[in-house]
Amino acid sequence: MKAIFSSVLILLLGITAVSAQELALVRDNDLFGYINKSGEYVIQPQFEKADSFSGKMAAAMKDKKWGFINTSGEWVIQPEYERVKAFNSGYALVFQNDQWKYINAKGETLNTPASEKYYDFDNGVAILRSGEKIGLIDTNGKTILEPKYDEIKGFNNGHAKFKSGETWGLMNTKGEVVVPAEYNEIGDFSKNGIWARKGESFGVLINGTFTPINGVDKIWDFTNDSQLTYARSNKKMGFINGKGEWVIQPAYDKARAFNAGFAPVNEGKVWSYINEKGEKLGNNGYADAEIFSDNGLAPVKEKKLWGFIDKSGKLVIPMEYDISIGMFGFLQSGSDKGFIDGLARVKKNKQWGFIDEKGQVLGKWHQNAEAFVDTSK
Repeated sequence: MKAIFSSVLILLLGITAVSAQELALVRDNDLFGYINKSGEYVIQPQFEKADSFSGKMAAAMKDKKWGFINTSGEWVIQPEYERVKAFNSGYALVFQNDQWKYINAKGETLNTPASEKYYDFDNGVAILRSGEKIGLIDTNGKTILEPKYDEIKGFNNGHAKFKSGETWGLMNTKGEVVVPAEYNEIGDFSKNGIWARKGESFGVLINGTFTPINGVDKIWDFTNDSQLTYARSNKKMGFINGKGEWVIQPAYDKARAFNAGFAPVNEGKVWSYINEKGEKLGNNGYADAEIFSDNGLAPVKEKKLWGFIDKSGKLVIPMEYDISIGMFGFLQSGSDKGFIDGLARVKKNKQWGFIDEKGQVLGKWHQNAEAFVDTSK
């Protein structure tokens, strides 16, 4: 019985390991392939171009045509398209014969209403355009919101900003209005707060009611990582809560978001960290500083290179890396510049790779490398 139990446990662990496989897109010798979190090639570099995995499939190019591969590097959808977008909500946009269309994982076309422009699915919905107005379709290709708005932004936390005339509101993925379009600007939805601007006044929404904050001329989005966000008053930055109260008075020249209990702040040309009481982390000052990762490590910069400190302010990984530019030249967001699930993407001597929390290099350095993606989703 014990032997049977052990065998079942090993089998389950194996299934879990396979289902939780994470792969990173890398480029070597001008060809693209994929590595796992041991730094080993799961798919050897062989593609002219490729994208990171989106779920179980990734876009790849062969003979100047795009198709989609699985996590074994096998063609699931043959390379026959001129352009493709990533899979999202079970569908991907592909361009063939001068026309965009949606296909599923079997390469089957989704029938949708005619649209003057096609948009990626996002959170199970995609924008439908008719003339100057836009609405939404679902993954069945059915219209769930007739085109009547002027703009709909991407969904965050199940909600999207939408514009009606000259004002903005928030809707959910059913196309239902959550916050009426009554604001000149509005922030992303977060459980910790929503900011908005009405006329010249900036403030927060409390139970759906706009509450202005005196003297504030800009507010940044709340996140789900902290009950505080940063705001500006008289050219100085501080932190407010979801009730619009100053928790940390505006005294800084620049600021970034709280995560893992600390936020980077700038005074003059020096960056440091404060906690949610406004207390400084140690006496260290840096040329630049990014937000803490969930593992309690943060990227800090002296001169031109970056290292990592812990939550005591101690430098635990030496300043010998670059962290900022992605494979295709796009700036990363702050949360992408540090550690994600135990690994940080860094550049050294003009090559890209990954280091663990002890500063050990994962596998080898590459011509380029992108962040790891969970392929089980």
